[in-house]
Amino acid sequence: MLDFLWNLGSFVIALGVLITAHEYGHFWVARRCGVKVERFSIGFGKAIWRKVGADGTEYVLAVIPLGGYVKMLDERVDDVPEALKSQAFNRKSVWQRIAIVGAGPMANFIFAIFALYIMYLIGVPSLKPVIESTQVDTPAEIIKVNKPMQVIAIGDQSVRNWEEVTYALVGHIGDEQISMTLAPLSGVMGEERTYLLDTRQWQFDPEKQSPITSLGLDIYRPEISPTLGLVSDDGAAHAAGVKVGDTIIAINGSSYRDWDSFVEQIKASANKTVSITVKRNGEQLKLSVTPKARTLDDGSVEGVIGVAPNQAPWPEEMRLQLEYGFGESFVVAADKTWQLVSVSIKMIGKLFTGDVSVKNLSGPISIAQGAGSSANYGLVYFLGFLALISVNLGIINLLPLPVLDGGHLLYYFIEVITGRPVPEKVQEIGFRFGAAMLLMLMSIALFNDFSRL
Repeated sequence: MLDFLWNLGSFVIALGVLITAHEYGHFWVARRCGVKVERFSIGFGKAIWRKVGADGTEYVLAVIPLGGYVKMLDERVDDVPEALKSQAFNRKSVWQRIAIVGAGPMANFIFAIFALYIMYLIGVPSLKPVIESTQVDTPAEIIKVNKPMQVIAIGDQSVRNWEEVTYALVGHIGDEQISMTLAPLSGVMGEERTYLLDTRQWQFDPEKQSPITSLGLDIYRPEISPTLGLVSDDGAAHAAGVKVGDTIIAINGSSYRDWDSFVEQIKASANKTVSITVKRNGEQLKLSVTPKARTLDDGSVEGVIGVAPNQAPWPEEMRLQLEYGFGESFVVAADKTWQLVSVSIKMIGKLFTGDVSVKNLSGPISIAQGAGSSANYGLVYFLGFLALISVNLGIINLLPLPVLDGGHLLYYFIEVITGRPVPEKVQEIGFRFGAAMLLMLMSIALFNDFSRL
């Protein structure tokens, strides 16, 4: 219940901020173009707060925080007094109307730059993208790793951490080849090597795996100790007497090999008692543990006992602090926003080509979970999440569906070319089609959200 409330609260804050930025873009440019704004509303439905400003605009905070709008004086909607007709939206030049409508998505892109700017000023603790091996029968098997190697570029795009590697790889989904450049951690010039990965048979399911592991890259991780650093109070191990500080010696009579093998045996033993031998205060104890059953999204069942090992700290040479000064942070934030825009546009294109399944569309539930998760990690990660969603909100609003900003812009550009407005009847048909398309996409996204619960 607490997780639900946290996710809901984070979602409302995130959506409120992004909607305010978007609608303020419309509002600000409309006012500069001499259009009278009658209402600036954040949310829909019944008003829970309202105020009429000195400018005559009614500012409203409504009960349903799933959108917002700027209501402008418009002769096509209401009767306008003769004295105010010069302030009506429909009386403005086509280029002014284009500026007003395009200002909403543009505000989302500007907000993304601002959020990332603050994020980079604060500083983002990160890890260099280092691999320690590759898997056979995967696109990455051509890469031979004798010592930890750092991924420094995907195609012509430089990458500094695993997040940037992920975004870069996602942008190449559906490509027949991916170029990947690696270098030793020592950073000796001339030791970089570029590999051309054959990705024609690359299978990647975003719901089950990351693009990194699906390519066959084994991420470097510090050595995992067999000594337990966490024992959950409500787990099967705690109930059997396992304690923090115990060192695992054997499972079912077989000597402990490594943590991954131990986990696999536990997963395969749901509701089946296993014998775990631990070393505690110099003595060996044999404990009987019955892993609890956990059902996964695909319907399969695995065992869990509620323990985690101690792990060696990350080597200092693999740590990275993405932190910049006042001027440089803006440049980096603008470049990062452009990368997000590029990846998002590519992903939309791949939806239409079939390289990305519509099953990967996400709706408000997934966004709420993402907001809650990022907020859990701290302000800098929440800012990064806001930037990502803001970019996507801007791009989606630019899609040429008549019910969105992009649809209005399409009509206005047709007006620029033909010299006359698109007939009202044609616009009305387009709006109905756009509403139907948007409803279909939202229904698919919501269905995907519920199927992931």
